[in-house]
Amino acid sequence: MKASANSIDQREALLDAWVEKRRGIAALEAEASALLADRLRLLDDDVREQPQHRDSIHRSMIAEYSAAGRMSKGSIEYAFSDAHFLEAEHPIVRDAFRRGALSAAHVREIVREGIIVRQGVREGRVDAETLTVYDTAALVVAEQDSPARTRTMVRQIASSLAGETVVERHRRAHGERSVTLRALDDGLALLQVVLPEYLAHAILDRLTRLAQHVIATRGDRAARADDSRRDDPVLNRYPVDDTRFDAHVIFGEGDTFTTDPSLGGPPLLTDERGIDAVRADLLSNLLLTTDPSTAEGTALESIRARIQVTIAAETLAGGDERPAELDGIGALHPDVARDLAGRNGGWSRLFLDGAGTVTATASYAPTTAMRRHLQARDQHCRFPGCRTPVHRCQVDHNHDHAKGGSTSIDNLSHFCVGHHSLKHPDIAEKHRWRARQLPGGDIEWTSPLGRVYTDASPRRVMFV
Repeated sequence: MKASANSIDQREALLDAWVEKRRGIAALEAEASALLADRLRLLDDDVREQPQHRDSIHRSMIAEYSAAGRMSKGSIEYAFSDAHFLEAEHPIVRDAFRRGALSAAHVREIVREGIIVRQGVREGRVDAETLTVYDTAALVVAEQDSPARTRTMVRQIASSLAGETVVERHRRAHGERSVTLRALDDGLALLQVVLPEYLAHAILDRLTRLAQHVIATRGDRAARADDSRRDDPVLNRYPVDDTRFDAHVIFGEGDTFTTDPSLGGPPLLTDERGIDAVRADLLSNLLLTTDPSTAEGTALESIRARIQVTIAAETLAGGDERPAELDGIGALHPDVARDLAGRNGGWSRLFLDGAGTVTATASYAPTTAMRRHLQARDQHCRFPGCRTPVHRCQVDHNHDHAKGGSTSIDNLSHFCVGHHSLKHPDIAEKHRWRARQLPGGDIEWTSPLGRVYTDASPRRVMFV
């Protein structure tokens, strides 16, 4: 028992030391940011002396810091920009950064997502105090969540505070859609597509689901390929263990190895591709082997992209132009939301309280209603900092059903596979986590060290 107690004390001491060291690193990062802000003031002095050389003076400064820090030009430019806005327009966030209460990653998200609020203040559309409100709200989020979750939430806060400007921004940005190509090393290239965010997430979701299907059925395809090669005079020339066999090459003497576009790449007899590679192959096949507007595939046509949108009933009916919400991401242009609503029959009517928390959802079947309610409420895995979307999570009884836990909304929540397994009873007691749902939907996690971490129930931002 004494040895076990000593082990717990040691683990707690190491955790405390790590947290304190991270706080110290954040404070040092704040000092580094302040130095960049000081350098920008010198830049202003240099430009005033020689305004005709403004661009060259700026480029020289960027090159100097890029070389000294062994960082890319783009990273240094972002660092200077963040330092400028942090020092000049976000004093509350700056002070928290200096105390080590925020990491550099948190500060980066707050400053960059706050651009529409800063623009609104400069153009006179919102009061100067609005930026203070934004900083205060962003600080509350960042002090209890990961940078990824902070980005999503402060984007929603900024959009809400900026009002209708988010609709105007989306309308202007819509014209910036593009496809570009940049060569990389080793025969690879970067194909970059800039398109509306809801489409990008839908495309990635569909590619992921297709890729998961391909990976799950690769054994069946290998068996079919093995059966077919017994009667194939071309493939019989190349034994399976022959090093010349490669599904990515064209055989000699006019023989070719055909592929099924729906499978996401050549049907390798030994397919060891990871999910990223399968997604890339699927994207290539879908773009190169199908016609516009008729791309349905041949074997996986039932798999569709999934996105969840929340829109006020009055906005849906055309009564106002408030932005809708692309759940877990941010604001969505109301015209796009109305168009999506007209194409989809899977409706859930949500009821929110004054704080923006989902309290009920209307549906016919009780089980379906509960799942829809949980999906609308949770949006992502409910372990602190995790961003795994609900459709890739498992619905969990926070208090084990086998031990009397009820199958009710206040005892159910979404956990991803990795975080769900942390509380399984087959994990040794000294490594097991516990989760308890609090009133309002917050999830209280207790670590093996007895420390408590709370994941607040995601709030809906009301766009006004």
